[in-house]
Amino acid sequence: MAKTKPPVNKNDSVHITFEDLTHEGNGVGKIDGYPIFVPHGLPGEKALVKVVKVNKNFGFGKLLEVENRSPERVEPPCNVYYKCGGCQLQHMSYDLQLEMKRNQVLGVMKKVAHLEHVPVHPTLGMPDPWRYRNKVSIPVGEKNGELITGFYQQRSHHIIDDMETCVIQEELNDRMIEAVRRIATKLGITAYNEKTDRGMLRHIMVRSGEATKETMIVLVTRTSKLPNKERLIKELTETYPNIKSIVQNINDRQTNVILGRKTKVLWGTEYIHDKIGDITFGISALSFYQVNPEQTKVLYDKALEYAQIGADDVVVDAYCGIGTISLFLAQKAKKVYGIEIVPEAIEDAKKNAELNGIENAEFVVGQAEKVLPQWKAEGFTPDVVVVDPPRKGCEVDFLDAIIEMQPKRVVYVSCNPSTLARDLRVLEDGGYETKEVQPVDMFPQTNHVEVVSQLVLKEKAGSS
Repeated sequence: MAKTKPPVNKNDSVHITFEDLTHEGNGVGKIDGYPIFVPHGLPGEKALVKVVKVNKNFGFGKLLEVENRSPERVEPPCNVYYKCGGCQLQHMSYDLQLEMKRNQVLGVMKKVAHLEHVPVHPTLGMPDPWRYRNKVSIPVGEKNGELITGFYQQRSHHIIDDMETCVIQEELNDRMIEAVRRIATKLGITAYNEKTDRGMLRHIMVRSGEATKETMIVLVTRTSKLPNKERLIKELTETYPNIKSIVQNINDRQTNVILGRKTKVLWGTEYIHDKIGDITFGISALSFYQVNPEQTKVLYDKALEYAQIGADDVVVDAYCGIGTISLFLAQKAKKVYGIEIVPEAIEDAKKNAELNGIENAEFVVGQAEKVLPQWKAEGFTPDVVVVDPPRKGCEVDFLDAIIEMQPKRVVYVSCNPSTLARDLRVLEDGGYETKEVQPVDMFPQTNHVEVVSQLVLKEKAGSS
């Protein structure tokens, strides 16, 4: 049988009408049934597109000219949006962003989980979907003898040096980056050069507490030596009283990984603090802490609602991190057990419980897929299990342990709808029923979406 040749060639210019969006936010148009994916295209628009890659079953294009604009197209407020890879959706209205994210979840619920009957609610968005990120980590370079900072240009390690601000970062973080760059330049601190593996300052990371306005600056350096650090600290702390902590992280490896293995406090405290709802959290340089506290409260409130915790319920929070969800659950439960593989995170979780006077939460270091089966073998059965795994989802051993333990309810929080849908299918086949699914927009202007799902144990036939 003869192979069907794609109807377009690389570098062709073609006219396309966009019919849909991919889950990355790319426009989808077709030439004789052959799909072409184009960044920044919106459904209903006709456009002139340059074909940049041709595969057997689909191709990729570059938007040259929009011939009729969608009413959902907006002007991005960021001056480097079309260079930077950090955001993907600033060109579309916020309503369309929320709809796109819900459609992504609907798609995997149907195709992967085979649960098209389960309600997927409209995405919970933000009243103001800008300036929400409480953490920024930005590379440092040099140009004309001065330090520059900026995110990398798409698919490169070239720093965008005309980046004046980041419109999804808290303004306080922007100011801190500018201050460190300016003072470090004056003090002769050099930027790390990836090609030569020389120079000093690799990245500047800033963390801030939305509720407290406390700020931590993390200086990622190639060596433990940091010239003029006393003067740098003095100028920063005297000018910016919000700064509570200045930390140095040493990364001496030739790697794209931002943080190294060794961290030391140069000035101030090891932790800054923030609040989610009524609970205060201590955040260290290496802590995993949600970057959007406003929407984290929305997400955790929904998880708490789905958990339906009674005063006598015992809850397991797998992949608990520094205890953020655990401490929310502990407000309602008789007892909460948190599991996390990172020992430092468990230490932070214990400190956060103590900080809030919460005594009914216990934290254990270990792999959830090993700890839960062990607890099952020892006869322990929780009433509710809450999971918030990494993007790869849950291990099969862990899901099997849940199915064997038969908690009354499972709440699954996910940052990856595809692996969520895969795992929901396993739990469904093991005796659970997915009741409802709620997308939450934790990352406006990007194609990422967080999802929380409620599952309940099915009643066995013949049980009363």
